[in-house]
Amino acid sequence: MEYLDICGELGNLTGQTASRETVHRKGLLHRTSHVWVIRKQGERYQVLLQKRSKDKDSFPGMYDASSAGHIPAGAEPLASILREMEEEIGIRAIPAELTFIGSFRCDYQAEFHGQMFHDNEIRFAYVYETPVEITDLTLQESEVEEVRWFDVEAVFREIRQGSDRICITAQGFELLLAFLKNRSLP
Repeated sequence: MEYLDICGELGNLTGQTASRETVHRKGLLHRTSHVWVIRKQGERYQVLLQKRSKDKDSFPGMYDASSAGHIPAGAEPLASILREMEEEIGIRAIPAELTFIGSFRCDYQAEFHGQMFHDNEIRFAYVYETPVEITDLTLQESEVEEVRWFDVEAVFREIRQGSDRICITAQGFELLLAFLKNRSLP
């Protein structure tokens, strides 16, 4: 059983833990980490998105961040995302290859597979720019159906229009857009 640290409104740990199931049933505030794998194609940026397994407890079959996951009790965001990247998509990154771009709050409730799911979390977001070839990736079939490169601006348009195939929040994706904008400034 996976246990998660419960945190306060600013992401500070409370010293309490709960099972993942309890966290989502009760809507307890917890932490996750996310990474955007990006590449530049000509003058435009692309982002690698994963298609979530049909068996996932939330947003099955939808496109999501390149890699993401809950931060286990006692773990830190960076170590957690490095583990998730290797497990989910087969990228063995090192800390120096990731850039922290910020954190944000996400709180939603929805029904999946006939069960209510309350996700109340603080997400820590990173960018990974080391070259990646999809054919070199090893996908964790229980988590990820496929990965694809998408144009960053097209993804954001789709998010703003309320896409039924992408489950990324506008707030989280705006962190990536701000990172890319700062990168292109003279």
